[in-house]
Amino acid sequence: MDLNLLRALDALLQENSVTRAAERLGTSPAAASRTLARLRRAVGDPLLVRAGQGMVPTPRALELREEVSELLRGCDNVLRPGAGFDAVHLQRTFTVQATDLLLVGLAGTLTERIHTEAPHVDVVFLPEAVEGGPGLRQGWVDVELGVLGNLDPEIRTRRLTRMRLVGIARSGHPLFDGRIDARRFAAADHIGISRLGKRLGPIDGALAELGLRRRIAVVVPSHTSAMMLARDSNLVALSLADWLPDTISALGLRTFPVPLDLAPLDLGMAWHPRNSTDPGHRWFRDHLAAAVLAPPGTGNGNSQGSTTL
Repeated sequence: MDLNLLRALDALLQENSVTRAAERLGTSPAAASRTLARLRRAVGDPLLVRAGQGMVPTPRALELREEVSELLRGCDNVLRPGAGFDAVHLQRTFTVQATDLLLVGLAGTLTERIHTEAPHVDVVFLPEAVEGGPGLRQGWVDVELGVLGNLDPEIRTRRLTRMRLVGIARSGHPLFDGRIDARRFAAADHIGISRLGKRLGPIDGALAELGLRRRIAVVVPSHTSAMMLARDSNLVALSLADWLPDTISALGLRTFPVPLDLAPLDLGMAWHPRNSTDPGHRWFRDHLAAAVLAPPGTGNGNSQGSTTL
C-alpha cells in the first residue's frame, strides 16, 4: 500500500465522511469515493457504511483508526529530517579533536550546556592528530576544532571567530620593566609549542623580516605545559588573547601584545557531510560553537585573536 493511499484511509477514518475526507485531502468527492472503493478491496472490509444521512465506521475501521494515524506519524518522522528530535532522549558520545588550550577553555562550559538538555550525552576530546589525518572521513572524529587546514575536499566547515596571539610570562618577568618592543621580545628566551617538535613558526618569519631572531630554549607539546613552564621560569610563551583570564591570573602570569605585524587566525570547526543533516550532530555542533564564542570569563567571547592551535 502506498503512502498516499494510507493518508486517504486516515482521512476517511477520521472524518467518517467521503466529502469531508475529500476536502482534507484536497481532492474531489468522486476521487475520494473511488479511493474508498480501493481501500475496501485491499482491506476486505466496507470500512464506512451508510447510516441515515451519514456514514459510520465498521468495527474493523475502528481498530485501524489509531493504528493508521500512528503509522503515518512514524512515516513523517522518518521523511522529515530532525522531526521528533528531543535532546533529552539522546544517548550518544561525540568526539572532538582540538588543541589543549581550546579544550581547557571550553570543556566545562560545553559539558554544562549539553547536560542541561541531554543528560545522557558524553564528549571525548582527542589531541590534534597529524595534519591531513583521516579522522573526519573515517568517522572516529565528529568535529575538528581549531585553525583549519589540509582538509579533505568534501569536508564542511563553519567559521567561528578570529583570534590573535599574545605573549605570556610570569608577572615578575623583566620584560614588564619597560615597553615591550620587537627587539626586547626577540631577546627573551622562548618556549616553543609543537606536538611535532618544530622550532620555527610565523613568529620567527615576522622577526626575520625585521632582522631579528629569537632563541627557542625549550619545545613542549602543549599550551598547558608551556604555561606551567612560564610560571616557573623566565621563559616566554604564547597564548590566546582574552582566553582563560582567570587561569592565567591564578598562575601568576601576565599577557602582553606581541609586538609584530601578525595576521589574526580564523578559528572554525569542521565535520564530514554525512553528519550535516543529522539532528543530534547538528545540535551538538551548535552547542560547541556557543561554548567557543562565550567561554567563562571572556565576556561575549568575540575577541580578536589568534594562535597556532
